[in-house]
Amino acid sequence: MAGIYLHIPFCKQACNYCNFHFSTSLRLKTEMIDALQREMILQQHYLEGQTIETVYFGGGTPSLLSAAELMRLWESLEKHFPRQELKEITLEANPDDLSPAFLREMRTTPVNRLSIGIQSFHDKDLRYMNRAHTAAEADYAVKAAQDAGLENISIDLIYGTPTMTDKEWQENIATAVGLQVYHISSYALTVEPRTALAHAIAKGRTKEPDNSQTAAQFEQLMERLGGAGYEHYEISNFALPGKYAMHNTNYWSGRHYLGLGPSAHSFNAESRQWNVANNQAYLKSILTEGKVPFEKETLSPEDRFNEYLMTSLRTMWGADLGHIASVFGDGVRTQLLAESEPFLDKGWMRIEQEKMILTTAGKLFADGIAADLFRGVA
Repeated sequence: MAGIYLHIPFCKQACNYCNFHFSTSLRLKTEMIDALQREMILQQHYLEGQTIETVYFGGGTPSLLSAAELMRLWESLEKHFPRQELKEITLEANPDDLSPAFLREMRTTPVNRLSIGIQSFHDKDLRYMNRAHTAAEADYAVKAAQDAGLENISIDLIYGTPTMTDKEWQENIATAVGLQVYHISSYALTVEPRTALAHAIAKGRTKEPDNSQTAAQFEQLMERLGGAGYEHYEISNFALPGKYAMHNTNYWSGRHYLGLGPSAHSFNAESRQWNVANNQAYLKSILTEGKVPFEKETLSPEDRFNEYLMTSLRTMWGADLGHIASVFGDGVRTQLLAESEPFLDKGWMRIEQEKMILTTAGKLFADGIAADLFRGVA
Protein backbone atom coordinates (compact mmCIF):
# COMPACT_ATOMS: atom_id res chain seq x y z
CA MET A 1 0.00 0.00 0.00
CA ALA A 2 1.17 3.54 -0.72
CA GLY A 3 0.10 7.14 -0.30
CA ILE A 4 0.06 10.35 -2.33
CA TYR A 5 0.68 13.78 -0.81
CA LEU A 6 -0.21 17.01 -2.63
CA HIS A 7 1.42 20.19 -1.36
CA ILE A 8 -0.79 23.26 -1.79
CA PRO A 9 1.71 26.10 -1.21
CA PHE A 10 -0.59 29.00 -0.32
CA CYS A 11 -1.63 30.66 2.95
CA LYS A 12 -3.65 33.75 3.85
CA GLN A 13 -0.90 34.90 6.20
CA ALA A 14 2.34 33.59 7.65
CA CYS A 15 2.33 31.97 11.10
CA ASN A 16 5.47 33.21 12.83
CA TYR A 17 6.78 29.72 13.72
CA CYS A 18 6.22 28.07 10.33
CA ASN A 19 9.13 26.95 8.14
CA PHE A 20 7.04 25.03 5.58
CA HIS A 21 7.07 26.23 2.00
CA PHE A 22 4.18 28.56 1.10
CA SER A 23 3.27 31.89 -0.45
CA THR A 24 0.74 34.44 0.84
CA SER A 25 -0.08 35.43 -2.74
CA LEU A 26 -2.74 33.39 -4.52
CA ARG A 27 -1.88 34.86 -7.90
CA LEU A 28 -0.41 31.59 -9.19
CA LYS A 29 -3.09 29.24 -7.81
CA THR A 30 -4.56 28.30 -11.20
CA GLU A 31 -1.12 27.65 -12.70
CA MET A 32 -0.21 25.58 -9.63
CA ILE A 33 -3.21 23.31 -10.12
CA ASP A 34 -2.26 22.91 -13.78
CA ALA A 35 1.29 22.01 -12.74
CA LEU A 36 0.14 19.49 -10.13
CA GLN A 37 -1.96 17.79 -12.79
CA ARG A 38 1.02 17.76 -15.14
CA GLU A 39 3.32 16.35 -12.44
CA MET A 40 0.90 13.46 -11.96
CA ILE A 41 1.51 12.52 -15.60
CA LEU A 42 5.28 12.87 -15.21
CA GLN A 43 5.32 10.83 -11.98
CA GLN A 44 2.61 8.27 -12.73
CA HIS A 45 5.11 5.40 -12.68
CA TYR A 46 6.85 6.33 -9.41
CA LEU A 47 4.54 4.04 -7.40
CA GLU A 48 4.53 1.31 -10.08
CA GLY A 49 2.98 -1.86 -8.68
CA GLN A 50 1.78 -0.15 -5.50
CA THR A 51 -1.87 0.23 -4.56
CA ILE A 52 -2.84 3.72 -3.42
CA GLU A 53 -4.50 3.62 -0.02
CA THR A 54 -4.37 7.24 1.16
CA VAL A 55 -4.35 10.74 -0.33
CA TYR A 56 -3.38 13.79 1.70
CA PHE A 57 -3.91 17.42 0.67
CA GLY A 58 -1.39 19.36 2.77
CA GLY A 59 0.36 22.68 2.71
CA GLY A 60 0.20 25.51 3.06
CA THR A 61 -3.55 25.75 3.40
CA PRO A 62 -5.44 23.37 1.07
CA SER A 63 -8.76 24.74 2.34
CA LEU A 64 -8.05 27.80 0.19
CA LEU A 65 -9.01 25.61 -2.79
CA SER A 66 -12.63 25.42 -3.92
CA ALA A 67 -14.47 22.13 -4.31
CA ALA A 68 -14.17 22.52 -8.09
CA GLU A 69 -10.38 22.93 -7.84
CA LEU A 70 -10.09 19.91 -5.56
CA MET A 71 -12.14 17.86 -8.01
CA ARG A 72 -9.83 18.84 -10.87
CA LEU A 73 -6.94 17.38 -8.92
CA TRP A 74 -8.96 14.36 -7.87
CA GLU A 75 -10.01 13.47 -11.39
CA SER A 76 -6.36 13.59 -12.48
CA LEU A 77 -5.36 11.32 -9.60
CA GLU A 78 -7.98 8.77 -10.59
CA LYS A 79 -6.85 8.88 -14.20
CA HIS A 80 -3.11 8.55 -13.67
CA PHE A 81 -3.05 6.35 -10.53
CA PRO A 82 -5.73 3.76 -11.27
CA ARG A 83 -4.59 1.18 -8.70
CA GLN A 84 -6.60 2.49 -5.76
CA GLU A 85 -8.11 0.98 -2.64
CA LEU A 86 -8.69 4.33 -0.99
CA LYS A 87 -9.50 4.38 2.70
CA GLU A 88 -8.53 7.87 3.77
CA ILE A 89 -8.57 11.20 1.91
CA THR A 90 -7.45 14.04 4.19
CA LEU A 91 -7.72 17.78 3.68
CA GLU A 92 -5.79 20.15 5.93
CA ALA A 93 -7.93 23.18 6.78
CA ASN A 94 -7.80 26.36 8.81
CA PRO A 95 -10.81 27.16 11.03
CA ASP A 96 -11.54 30.48 9.32
CA ASP A 97 -12.11 28.66 6.01
CA LEU A 98 -14.70 26.22 7.36
CA SER A 99 -17.88 28.12 6.65
CA PRO A 100 -21.17 26.22 6.24
CA ALA A 101 -20.99 26.83 2.48
CA PHE A 102 -17.43 25.45 2.25
CA LEU A 103 -18.35 22.39 4.30
CA ARG A 104 -21.36 21.70 2.08
CA GLU A 105 -19.04 21.85 -0.93
CA MET A 106 -16.63 19.44 0.72
CA ARG A 107 -19.41 16.88 1.03
CA THR A 108 -19.50 16.77 -2.79
CA THR A 109 -15.81 15.75 -2.92
CA PRO A 110 -14.16 12.44 -1.92
CA VAL A 111 -12.58 14.08 1.19
CA ASN A 112 -13.49 11.96 4.21
CA ARG A 113 -11.16 13.38 6.85
CA LEU A 114 -10.33 16.92 7.99
CA SER A 115 -7.14 17.98 9.76
CA ILE A 116 -7.93 21.36 11.32
CA GLY A 117 -5.06 23.65 12.35
CA ILE A 118 -6.43 25.03 15.59
CA GLN A 119 -3.19 25.31 17.65
CA SER A 120 -4.96 26.89 20.66
CA PHE A 121 -8.42 27.75 21.98
CA HIS A 122 -7.05 30.96 23.54
CA ASP A 123 -6.85 34.18 21.55
CA LYS A 124 -3.62 35.43 23.12
CA ASP A 125 -1.79 32.31 21.94
CA LEU A 126 -3.23 32.68 18.44
CA ARG A 127 -2.08 36.31 18.32
CA TYR A 128 1.39 35.27 19.51
CA MET A 129 1.58 32.72 16.66
CA ASN A 130 0.06 35.15 14.12
CA ARG A 131 -2.74 32.77 13.29
CA ALA A 132 -5.53 34.04 11.02
CA HIS A 133 -8.43 32.69 13.12
CA THR A 134 -9.85 33.35 16.57
CA ALA A 135 -10.58 30.95 19.43
CA ALA A 136 -14.31 31.27 18.76
CA GLU A 137 -13.78 30.33 15.11
CA ALA A 138 -11.75 27.29 16.18
CA ASP A 139 -14.53 25.96 18.38
CA TYR A 140 -17.17 26.73 15.76
CA ALA A 141 -15.22 25.08 12.92
CA VAL A 142 -15.07 21.69 14.62
CA LYS A 143 -18.75 21.72 15.54
CA ALA A 144 -19.78 22.92 12.08
CA ALA A 145 -17.77 20.17 10.41
CA GLN A 146 -19.34 17.56 12.66
CA ASP A 147 -22.81 18.94 11.97
CA ALA A 148 -22.06 18.76 8.23
CA GLY A 149 -21.33 15.03 8.57
CA LEU A 150 -17.53 15.27 8.43
CA GLU A 151 -16.96 13.44 11.69
CA ASN A 152 -13.48 12.05 11.04
CA ILE A 153 -11.63 15.09 12.37
CA SER A 154 -8.09 15.64 13.58
CA ILE A 155 -7.05 18.87 15.25
CA ASP A 156 -3.59 20.33 15.77
CA LEU A 157 -2.56 21.88 19.09
CA ILE A 158 0.71 23.57 20.04
CA TYR A 159 2.14 23.59 23.56
CA GLY A 160 5.11 25.39 25.06
CA THR A 161 4.17 28.89 23.91
CA PRO A 162 5.36 31.58 26.37
CA THR A 163 1.84 33.04 26.43
CA MET A 164 0.20 29.85 27.74
CA THR A 165 0.11 28.81 31.40
CA ASP A 166 -0.19 25.17 32.44
CA LYS A 167 -3.80 25.85 33.48
CA GLU A 168 -4.61 27.26 30.04
CA TRP A 169 -2.92 24.30 28.37
CA GLN A 170 -5.07 21.93 30.40
CA GLU A 171 -8.12 23.95 29.30
CA ASN A 172 -7.03 23.46 25.67
CA ILE A 173 -6.82 19.71 26.20
CA ALA A 174 -10.20 19.64 27.97
CA THR A 175 -11.82 21.60 25.12
CA ALA A 176 -10.40 19.20 22.53
CA VAL A 177 -11.64 16.18 24.47
CA GLY A 178 -15.05 17.82 24.95
CA LEU A 179 -15.38 18.27 21.19
CA GLN A 180 -15.00 14.48 20.83
CA VAL A 181 -12.61 14.71 17.90
CA TYR A 182 -11.23 11.38 16.74
CA HIS A 183 -7.60 12.47 16.54
CA ILE A 184 -5.28 15.07 18.10
CA SER A 185 -1.83 16.00 16.79
CA SER A 186 0.10 18.08 19.30
CA TYR A 187 3.53 19.62 18.83
CA ALA A 188 5.95 21.59 20.96
CA LEU A 189 6.53 25.12 19.74
CA THR A 190 9.88 24.96 17.96
CA VAL A 191 11.93 27.99 16.96
CA GLU A 192 13.03 27.17 13.42
CA PRO A 193 15.85 29.17 11.77
CA ARG A 194 14.87 32.01 9.44
CA THR A 195 11.29 32.22 10.71
CA ALA A 196 9.58 35.38 11.96
CA LEU A 197 9.56 33.89 15.47
CA ALA A 198 13.32 33.29 15.41
CA HIS A 199 13.87 36.88 14.23
CA ALA A 200 11.59 38.31 16.95
CA ILE A 201 13.39 36.34 19.66
CA ALA A 202 16.80 37.41 18.36
CA LYS A 203 15.67 41.05 18.46
CA GLY A 204 14.31 40.67 21.99
CA ARG A 205 10.76 41.44 20.93
CA THR A 206 9.31 38.21 22.33
CA LYS A 207 10.24 35.44 24.73
CA GLU A 208 11.56 32.10 23.58
CA PRO A 209 9.95 28.86 24.75
CA ASP A 210 11.01 27.50 28.14
CA ASN A 211 12.20 23.90 27.86
CA SER A 212 11.04 22.89 31.34
CA GLN A 213 7.56 24.29 30.70
CA THR A 214 7.42 22.52 27.34
CA ALA A 215 8.36 19.18 28.93
CA ALA A 216 5.82 19.64 31.72
CA GLN A 217 3.04 20.43 29.24
CA PHE A 218 3.95 17.37 27.17
CA GLU A 219 3.61 15.23 30.30
CA GLN A 220 0.23 16.86 31.05
CA LEU A 221 -0.84 16.10 27.48
CA MET A 222 0.05 12.42 27.77
CA GLU A 223 -1.68 12.07 31.14
CA ARG A 224 -4.88 13.93 30.25
CA LEU A 225 -5.43 12.38 26.83
CA GLY A 226 -4.59 8.91 28.10
CA GLY A 227 -7.17 9.37 30.83
CA ALA A 228 -9.72 10.43 28.22
CA GLY A 229 -9.26 7.21 26.23
CA TYR A 230 -6.89 8.43 23.53
CA GLU A 231 -4.05 6.14 22.48
CA HIS A 232 -0.62 7.77 22.29
CA TYR A 233 0.33 5.93 19.13
CA GLU A 234 3.10 8.28 17.94
CA ILE A 235 5.09 10.89 19.84
CA SER A 236 3.00 13.81 18.55
CA ASN A 237 -0.24 11.94 17.79
CA PHE A 238 -3.16 10.67 19.84
CA ALA A 239 -6.27 8.89 18.60
CA LEU A 240 -9.38 7.22 19.85
CA PRO A 241 -9.06 3.44 19.33
CA GLY A 242 -8.88 2.57 15.64
CA LYS A 243 -8.87 6.22 14.50
CA TYR A 244 -5.17 6.54 13.67
CA ALA A 245 -4.09 8.76 10.78
CA MET A 246 -3.55 6.11 8.13
CA HIS A 247 -1.52 8.31 5.79
CA ASN A 248 1.01 9.35 8.42
CA THR A 249 1.09 5.88 9.96
CA ASN A 250 2.17 4.60 6.56
CA TYR A 251 5.04 7.12 6.65
CA TRP A 252 6.15 5.79 10.02
CA SER A 253 5.79 2.20 8.79
CA GLY A 254 8.17 2.71 5.86
CA ARG A 255 5.49 2.49 3.16
CA HIS A 256 6.08 4.15 -0.21
CA TYR A 257 4.68 7.60 -0.93
CA LEU A 258 4.73 10.14 -3.72
CA GLY A 259 4.84 13.86 -3.02
CA LEU A 260 3.46 16.26 -5.61
CA GLY A 261 4.01 20.02 -5.64
CA PRO A 262 6.82 22.39 -4.64
CA SER A 263 8.89 21.13 -1.65
CA ALA A 264 7.04 17.78 -1.57
CA HIS A 265 9.03 14.66 -0.65
CA SER A 266 8.78 11.15 -2.10
CA PHE A 267 10.10 7.81 -0.80
CA ASN A 268 10.29 4.33 -2.36
CA ALA A 269 12.48 2.49 0.21
CA GLU A 270 15.53 2.72 -2.06
CA SER A 271 15.75 6.52 -2.33
CA ARG A 272 14.07 9.73 -1.32
CA GLN A 273 13.61 12.83 -3.39
CA TRP A 274 12.27 16.31 -2.84
CA ASN A 275 10.94 18.93 -5.21
CA VAL A 276 12.33 22.45 -5.39
CA ALA A 277 10.85 24.72 -2.70
CA ASN A 278 10.13 27.63 -5.03
CA ASN A 279 6.79 28.19 -6.74
CA GLN A 280 8.15 30.00 -9.80
CA ALA A 281 10.94 27.48 -10.38
CA TYR A 282 8.53 24.57 -9.91
CA LEU A 283 5.99 26.01 -12.36
CA LYS A 284 8.62 26.80 -14.98
CA SER A 285 10.15 23.33 -14.82
CA ILE A 286 6.83 21.47 -14.92
CA LEU A 287 4.83 23.62 -17.35
CA THR A 288 7.56 24.94 -19.66
CA GLU A 289 10.33 22.33 -19.56
CA GLY A 290 8.17 19.27 -18.90
CA LYS A 291 10.30 17.85 -16.09
CA VAL A 292 10.03 17.49 -12.33
CA PRO A 293 12.56 19.72 -10.52
CA PHE A 294 13.83 17.46 -7.74
CA GLU A 295 16.94 16.39 -5.91
CA LYS A 296 17.46 12.73 -5.06
CA GLU A 297 19.31 10.78 -2.40
CA THR A 298 19.97 7.06 -2.73
CA LEU A 299 19.70 5.46 0.70
CA SER A 300 22.58 3.39 2.06
CA PRO A 301 21.91 0.44 4.39
CA GLU A 302 22.84 2.74 7.28
CA ASP A 303 20.37 5.36 6.07
CA ARG A 304 17.59 2.78 5.86
CA PHE A 305 18.37 1.45 9.33
CA ASN A 306 18.45 4.92 10.85
CA GLU A 307 15.19 5.86 9.15
CA TYR A 308 13.47 2.72 10.38
CA LEU A 309 14.74 3.16 13.92
CA MET A 310 13.83 6.84 14.12
CA THR A 311 10.28 6.40 12.84
CA SER A 312 9.44 3.12 14.56
CA LEU A 313 10.67 4.22 17.99
CA ARG A 314 8.28 7.16 17.81
CA THR A 315 5.29 4.80 17.65
CA MET A 316 3.57 2.71 20.29
CA TRP A 317 4.41 -0.39 18.23
CA GLY A 318 8.15 0.22 18.57
CA ALA A 319 11.12 -1.10 16.63
CA ASP A 320 10.76 -4.75 15.63
CA LEU A 321 13.98 -6.59 16.49
CA GLY A 322 13.02 -9.50 14.27
CA HIS A 323 12.57 -7.14 11.32
CA ILE A 324 15.95 -5.55 12.05
CA ALA A 325 17.64 -8.94 12.12
CA SER A 326 16.02 -10.11 8.88
CA VAL A 327 16.67 -6.90 6.94
CA PHE A 328 19.94 -5.64 8.40
CA GLY A 329 21.47 -8.79 9.94
CA ASP A 330 21.78 -10.51 13.32
CA GLY A 331 24.92 -8.53 14.06
CA VAL A 332 23.06 -5.23 13.78
CA ARG A 333 20.34 -6.53 16.10
CA THR A 334 22.93 -7.66 18.67
CA GLN A 335 24.77 -4.35 18.54
CA LEU A 336 21.53 -2.38 18.86
CA LEU A 337 20.56 -4.32 21.98
CA ALA A 338 23.96 -3.70 23.53
CA GLU A 339 23.84 0.03 22.79
CA SER A 340 20.31 0.23 24.19
CA GLU A 341 21.32 -0.99 27.65
CA PRO A 342 21.70 2.52 29.16
CA PHE A 343 18.16 3.44 28.07
CA LEU A 344 16.75 0.17 29.37
CA ASP A 345 18.51 0.71 32.70
CA LYS A 346 17.08 4.25 33.01
CA GLY A 347 13.58 2.98 32.36
CA TRP A 348 13.29 4.98 29.12
CA MET A 349 12.79 1.87 27.04
CA ARG A 350 11.43 -1.64 27.41
CA ILE A 351 11.53 -4.77 25.26
CA GLU A 352 8.25 -6.55 24.84
CA GLN A 353 7.62 -9.47 22.46
CA GLU A 354 10.72 -8.63 20.41
CA LYS A 355 9.67 -4.97 20.16
CA MET A 356 11.82 -2.12 21.46
CA ILE A 357 9.36 0.44 22.85
CA LEU A 358 9.85 3.80 24.53
CA THR A 359 8.27 4.24 27.95
CA THR A 360 6.36 7.37 28.96
CA ALA A 361 9.57 8.77 30.46
CA GLY A 362 11.53 7.84 27.35
CA LYS A 363 9.16 9.71 25.06
CA LEU A 364 10.58 12.95 26.44
CA PHE A 365 13.92 12.00 24.88
CA ALA A 366 12.77 10.18 21.73
CA ASP A 367 14.90 12.09 19.21
CA GLY A 368 18.02 11.92 21.34
CA ILE A 369 17.65 8.19 21.98
CA ALA A 370 17.24 7.46 18.27
CA ALA A 371 20.24 9.66 17.39
CA ASP A 372 22.43 7.84 19.91
CA LEU A 373 21.46 4.51 18.34
CA PHE A 374 22.02 5.53 14.72
CA ARG A 375 24.57 3.61 12.69
CA GLY A 376 27.33 5.21 10.63
CA VAL A 377 27.07 8.57 12.42
CA ALA A 378 30.28 10.03 13.85
